[in-house]
This record gives sequence, C-alpha cells and structure tokens, in this order.
Amino acid sequence: MALRHFFLILMVVFIWAFNNVAVKWGLLELPPLFLTCMRFVVVAIVLIPFCRITRQQLPWLLALAFTFGFMHFSLLFVGMRYTDAGTGAIVVQLGTPIAMLLAMAVLKERLRAIQLVGIAISLCGVAVLSGSPTIPAWWVLAILLCSATGWAVSNLIVKKSPPIKPLTMTGWIAFLAVPIVGLSSFVMESHQFYALSQAGWRGWFGILYSALASSIVAYTLWYGLLKQYNVNLIMPYSLLTPVLSVLMGIVVLGDSLNSFKIIGASLVVCGTAIAVINLRSLRMHARFPRLRRR
Repeated sequence: MALRHFFLILMVVFIWAFNNVAVKWGLLELPPLFLTCMRFVVVAIVLIPFCRITRQQLPWLLALAFTFGFMHFSLLFVGMRYTDAGTGAIVVQLGTPIAMLLAMAVLKERLRAIQLVGIAISLCGVAVLSGSPTIPAWWVLAILLCSATGWAVSNLIVKKSPPIKPLTMTGWIAFLAVPIVGLSSFVMESHQFYALSQAGWRGWFGILYSALASSIVAYTLWYGLLKQYNVNLIMPYSLLTPVLSVLMGIVVLGDSLNSFKIIGASLVVCGTAIAVINLRSLRMHARFPRLRRR
C-alpha cells in the first residue's frame, strides 16, 4: 500500500471516531432527532444538486432512508444522548456481525465455523458491556442495538439493490430521510428551532462535522480506497474506530473508563475482527500484490 493511502485510511478512521465526540457536543445543545434531521438537511443541500437517480433506484433508496437514515442514525443519536461516545461506538460496531447473521438467514450465505465463533465473542462483549455504569438502563442498550441492526439491514438492501454510486446514495438517503426524521422530531421533541437559534459552536459543529466530514469527506475517501485495494486489506482498519472513540471520549470529553468497558470493547472488536478478516486473502494479497501503473 502506498504510504499516502495508509495515512488517508488513518485519517478516515480518525474522522469517524471523532464524529462521536462531535455528536456528543451537538447533543448538549440540540435534541437528538432534530440534530439527525439537520445533519441530513446539510448533506442533501450539498449533494442532491449533483446526483441523479432512476425510477428503479427510488424504492431501494426509500427503504434505506428508513433503515439507514432513521433506524441507524436517529436511534444512534438518541442512544448516545444517554451514554458516552465510546460505549455508543462499541455497541454499534456489532452491526457487522449482525449483518453477517442476517445474510446467512435471509440470503442463505454460508458462514465458516471461525466466523460464527467471532460473532459469538462479539455478542459476549455486548453482554459484558451491558453491566457498565455508562449504560444507565436496558432500553439504552436496546436502542443502540436497534441502531446496529438498522445498519446491518441496510447492508442487505444495498447488496440486493441496483447499482447506485456511493455519493448519490448518501445524498438521496439524506434527502428522503429528512421528512421521516423531521416528523419524528416534531412528534417526540419540542422547542427544536429555539434550541437551534440558541445553539453555540458545539451545536453547529455537531451538525456540520457529522454532515460534511463524516458523511461526505470520509466516505468519499473510503470508497475511493476500496476501489484500489483488496477489501480484506482495508476493512480491518475500520475496527480502530470504536477504539479511538473510547480514547477520544476519555481525553476530550472526560468519559470514564471501567473494567466493563475495557473487557466489553476488547471482546466486540476482537470478535468482529475474527468474523470479518479473511487471513487467507490477506496472505495471498501480501504474496501477490496488485500491480500498479507506473
């Protein structure tokens, strides 16, 4: 891997990890559903003028607006209001093994024994994490698990959908999710626009960072790297995100660190790594690296 691409990967992971800090700052001044809605508004304004879709793509994007826009992002922001940045990032990481189990059940994809072991380890990590004082109630954990499930279901929808360019998908999911999340905020929250008018730099930073840096910049770089390198070479780096989120939460936000969080995070990350990393593919990629044009 070219050195500049290695640093680009680290930058993407850093952006995603710091997004949890930015969201926590935003939640200090704005209701979670309204913060999510404003994030989508900004993404849609930036991307929709440059993205076009077909009639065949629209039903799939509508489904993703609910599973990815509402289930994943909205519930993540709601859950993170009641827990710390690191804990939220760790639980949502479980979306990867959930997606693998759903693919096995719905798409009849086969999982190797080692992958099932990795998934079991990840689930044990969440069980340990549930005892942490950073999760104040069972329903907070349930909300975060629903968020992870929304991400997992979205992956299955993307797999079955017609081809859609990544930025087009990002822009139109945001556009179609605005009325869903906006209506939810209208029904369940109050004084949203007053809160926005009184918001300081933390509230606006949460909106803009989450929309521009995390959704647009990071995903654009990530998909560009996936086009150049083997997926199994790139994906393991994403496992650094919850680890960095925990560290950033401690350093920037003053989050606590306890044995439940340490053991739970270790089990979730290690279990997910075992489930998703294809060691044979990595060895083959190392022995026969992709030829590059000079």
